[in-house]
Amino acid sequence: MREVVIIGGGAAGCFCAAEVSSLHPDWRVTVLEAGPRLMAKLAVTGGGRCNITNSFADVCGAPPCGPSVPSDRSATDLRRLSASALTTVYPRGATLLRQLLARFGQWDCTDWFGARGVAFTVQQDQCVFPVSQDAMQIVRTLERAMRDGGVKVLCGCKAEAIGPDLSLRISGSAVLRPDAIVLATGGGTARLLAGTGIELVPDVPSLFTLKIAEEGLRSLMGTVVENVALGLAGTRFHATGTLLLTDWGVSGPATLRLSSYAARHLAECGWKGTLLVNWLNATEASVRERLAEMSGSGRTVANSHPAELSDRLWKYLAGRAGIAPERRWAELGSKGLSRLVNVLISDSYEICGRARFKEEFVTCGGVSLKEIHPDTLESRKIPGLYFAGEVLDVDAVTGGYNLQAAWSTAWTVAHSL
Repeated sequence: MREVVIIGGGAAGCFCAAEVSSLHPDWRVTVLEAGPRLMAKLAVTGGGRCNITNSFADVCGAPPCGPSVPSDRSATDLRRLSASALTTVYPRGATLLRQLLARFGQWDCTDWFGARGVAFTVQQDQCVFPVSQDAMQIVRTLERAMRDGGVKVLCGCKAEAIGPDLSLRISGSAVLRPDAIVLATGGGTARLLAGTGIELVPDVPSLFTLKIAEEGLRSLMGTVVENVALGLAGTRFHATGTLLLTDWGVSGPATLRLSSYAARHLAECGWKGTLLVNWLNATEASVRERLAEMSGSGRTVANSHPAELSDRLWKYLAGRAGIAPERRWAELGSKGLSRLVNVLISDSYEICGRARFKEEFVTCGGVSLKEIHPDTLESRKIPGLYFAGEVLDVDAVTGGYNLQAAWSTAWTVAHSL
């Protein structure tokens, strides 16, 4: 009989425990969770609906899936993906994830939960949710799988340190000496691994919204623009998608994706910089052509604008270009038109910080990927020590990709053991 201790009762730790206990019913598997309950973060992910994975159709360049989980999955076969394609959703760890996703990908995940009674639906944005729209169904499924496998769960039990001899000190000064340890704690691992010589990449926040100094933009809170291109001035970081204006700045998928790509850069700059906004995600030539089509018949600027932009937002942007909304298009002249085009394709705002929301918070950093065997996720320095989930220097943009990384790394560790 082998004894396996899993540190961290989140998505990766609990999935790993469930899979190990299923593969080896005679093993002793224990999950240590410092908090009062398991999977607290999983229970609120996706706004409490649990965006469990993604179809990866966009990444694969495949036709959109949905709403049913597809029976023909060849178009989204992740074994065909290149690491460079995966960097669009995994800014860090794409090379490793390419290998792991080929073994346990998005449809393997839905099959695993499906075999335990969970049905799934694919949204138009290719995010995969349980049909129940209830994250607690996923939590309960994992809890039941662990219970059926005889997994021992110790909540309120804090791991203090892992020794180079694979010893584990827990709260109360007790020392455990299991056959294997799986570290699945998420961010903040330096304390546990101190003295092991394992290289850690410093943790910084990822997936956060941005505070904007401009009061006029914040006054438009609640405004949504579906297809916006964002960038950071002086860098190559850019992202596209839906933008939500808030009373503190900007949010929505485009903002979260940009924050993921630029996580380290923004941390180094104290979460300050200049946000560039292309409100129509279009070229200068195409915007000029669209404005030319709207400028006939003596219409005013206020009464004729791109359908993607609300009346309030359009009037605000016209004001930023120095154009009164009641002016007629014919009165703008070439200079006025050029100012308006420039605002539409290259608007700029001062970033004065980040806003953090618990359900969106992910860390960039963790155990360096140079420290692990990529086939097994076992430590190169300490045999028997494995890593799963966010504890690794692997993270993703929003859309179910972070949870898929948790499932794939945990499955890999379970089968490596």
